[in-house]
Amino acid sequence: MKRRTFITGGICLSALMLPTLATSQVLNLSDAINKSGRQRMLSQRLAKAYIQIGMDIDADHSRKILDQSLATFDRQLVELRAFAPTGDSRAVLSDMEKVWLDYKQLLVGKASNPHDGKTVLNLSDEILHMADNVTRQLEKHAGGTAGKLVNLAGRERMLSQRMAKYYQAMQWGIAPANAAAMLDTARKEFVTALGTLNAASGANSRIKDELILAQSQWAFFDAALRQAGDAKTRRQFAANVATTSERILEAMDKVTGLYQQLA
Repeated sequence: MKRRTFITGGICLSALMLPTLATSQVLNLSDAINKSGRQRMLSQRLAKAYIQIGMDIDADHSRKILDQSLATFDRQLVELRAFAPTGDSRAVLSDMEKVWLDYKQLLVGKASNPHDGKTVLNLSDEILHMADNVTRQLEKHAGGTAGKLVNLAGRERMLSQRMAKYYQAMQWGIAPANAAAMLDTARKEFVTALGTLNAASGANSRIKDELILAQSQWAFFDAALRQAGDAKTRRQFAANVATTSERILEAMDKVTGLYQQLA
C-alpha cells in the first residue's frame, strides 16, 4: 500500500491552531518549555487521530489532524535539539528522535488497524515520557514560577489528548486493561491543575477570560468522556469526544501562550 502524502491545504480552524504557534526557532527558555510541552501533547494527539481514522470517526478531519501533528512534531524536534541548553536535554532529545522515527513510520506506513494500534499506544507513551522529561529539565533550568506555570498549562493540553486517546482506544477495543483507570487519573490531574491555574491568574483579565472559556469547554469534554456507549451509540459518542477534545485543546493552548508571554 502506498504511503499517504501529507495534506497541506484545506485544514479547518480547529486543526490549524497549533502550527501557527510554532515558529522557525526556539526564542527563549519559556518558548522551549511551551514547545517541549506541546511535543507531549502531540504524542497523544497523534495516537488519538490514528485510532479515529481506524474507527472511521470524522476520518477526513482526523487525517488532517494526524498530518498536521506529524509536521509540527518534526519541526519542533529540530528546533528543540538546536536550542537544548544542557547535555541531559540534548541526550534525551537524541533518544527521542530514534523512537520518533519508529512511531512516525507506524503512523503513516499503512492503513490504521487494531494490531498496529496497540503498538501506537505503547510508542505514544514512550514519546510522552521523553518529552515530559525534557520539559521538566527546561523548567528546572529556567527556575522561578513562570516556567512552572507554562509547563502546567501546557500539560493540560497533553492531558486532554491523553483522555481522548484512552476513550477512543476503549471504543476500538485495543485499550490496555488499565485504560479506564488511566483516563480517570488524567481527569483528576486536569481538574486539579485547572484550579491551580485559576488561582495563579491573579488580576490578569485575559488569562481569567481564557480560563473561564476553558472551564466551559471542559464541562462539554468531560460529559462526552462519561458516555459509556453501546453497539448503537459507540460511534456517535466517539465523535463527540473527537470534537470536544479539540475544543478543550484549543482553549488550553491559548492559556499556555498567555502564560508564556508573562514568563
